[in-house]
Amino acid sequence: MNRTISLIICLFTMMFIEVASAQDVVTTGAERTEEYLPLLKGKRVGLVVNQTSVVNNAQTCLLDTLVGLNINVVTVFAPEHGFRGDADAGETVKDGKDVRTGVPILSLYGDNKKPTPQQLRDIDILVFDIQDVGARFYTYISTLFYIMEAAAENNKEVIVLDRPNPCDYVEGPMLKPAFRSFVGMLPIPLLHGCTVGELAKMINGEGWLSKNPQGCRLTVIPCLGWEHQQAYSLPIKPSPNLPNDQSIRLYASLCPFEGTKISVGRGTTYPFQVIGAPDAKYGEFTFTPKALPGFDKNPMHKDKTCYGLDLRKVNDLQEGFTLEYFLDFYNRSGEGAAFIDRNRFFDLLMGTDAVRKAIVAGQSEYEIRQSWEDELNTYRNMRQKYLMYK
Repeated sequence: MNRTISLIICLFTMMFIEVASAQDVVTTGAERTEEYLPLLKGKRVGLVVNQTSVVNNAQTCLLDTLVGLNINVVTVFAPEHGFRGDADAGETVKDGKDVRTGVPILSLYGDNKKPTPQQLRDIDILVFDIQDVGARFYTYISTLFYIMEAAAENNKEVIVLDRPNPCDYVEGPMLKPAFRSFVGMLPIPLLHGCTVGELAKMINGEGWLSKNPQGCRLTVIPCLGWEHQQAYSLPIKPSPNLPNDQSIRLYASLCPFEGTKISVGRGTTYPFQVIGAPDAKYGEFTFTPKALPGFDKNPMHKDKTCYGLDLRKVNDLQEGFTLEYFLDFYNRSGEGAAFIDRNRFFDLLMGTDAVRKAIVAGQSEYEIRQSWEDELNTYRNMRQKYLMYK
């Protein structure tokens, strides 16, 4: 009798483990081909993709998959960092042709950030499949906005193949209209707490396509097995200088240093995980930026010893974004307002000049964070309308 009961308990335990394991498996929108292939049959397709646009457990490029399924892909549009994701931040991406499939590749970074009517003339439908990291200044969502705007203006359809948000918080200052740029196109917080599919629905629903406030024709293919606040580790680095989970966790908090002379570790194998400059007042930890293929070819303070902090093991980030490190280095510098030597770029990253002015005025992190809390609550309420996952 006891053996029978033990067997039953064992079977139920195994069933529970199998169900739990199945729930832990995330299926991205791109992998749900049965949902969107019928929408592409007989259509001329433009793909907005990069190295993260993969299926079959990150083994196969989406372009190769669709061409192999006889989908008529006529153009690939490449965002910042290029189709293969190996261009440096800010580096001009050139047009070209995919060697494997022969499909033309058109750059959406550089002078041409938005598809032109001529480029869309022979396209019926645009498919967007790029992994985001949840920060407003990560430019892939700016490309999403321009794709939707161009589609609305030229009467094209858009399909977004959704992927989880690996830094899923709502935090930081809201973007003000005067500080709109390619590192901040949408009136959202620094950490927006949405997937790209949810953002696409928000862009349409809030009428942010100014020339076409009714929006574009949009279909979002949701991912399965993921919900908000669930940890998600990216199988492929989304850009050269975000090589792992820790760099993505720290990205929002360290990117404001790009408005200063403080290195964020570009030119090392651990970018966005260390900070420093060629001055011992910034800390005892040292690193030396080099020209590194696959990371950065011409990093700040190249070949100079930088002193600062090693954040590779930090795990107590406050809501995904903190000004702690920035305020610490600001005070260590002794330079006052001159510490932020690229005022305009810093303000564009923050989406406002209020943060810089508050720092210079000597406000604490608590005081600065309180200044945007009311606007964040308004955004959180609006955001609820567009959430697709628990």
